[in-house]
Amino acid sequence: MTTREVIDKYFECVNAGRWDDYLNLFADDIIMDEQLLGRIEGRAALAKGIEGLRSNPDFRNFPREILVEGDRAMAIWNIQSPNPDGTRLDLKGVNYYKVKADKIIYFANYHDTAPFK
Repeated sequence: MTTREVIDKYFECVNAGRWDDYLNLFADDIIMDEQLLGRIEGRAALAKGIEGLRSNPDFRNFPREILVEGDRAMAIWNIQSPNPDGTRLDLKGVNYYKVKADKIIYFANYHDTAPFK
């Protein structure tokens, strides 16, 4: 799989709520830097970190632009999701990915954290 195909599959899995397939895109020893969850090391920790997403069938993350250079990629995205209080989350941000042997080995997430306060 090319880097672009891995990133396309990432968004496909997220938007279909296929969280087990999503987790399989990551290496066992994934390192993720996420603004709200901090540093996550390992796929087991990542699985724990996305538990809230599994219970939200209306969570969507739309890629707006994807740039790929070799084994690295960046995606500008727009998340739209209902909040538990009935309001809607509309959030824009960017992800950075490093891919090796068809797996995401490093992932970083950058966005405005104010909507989560």
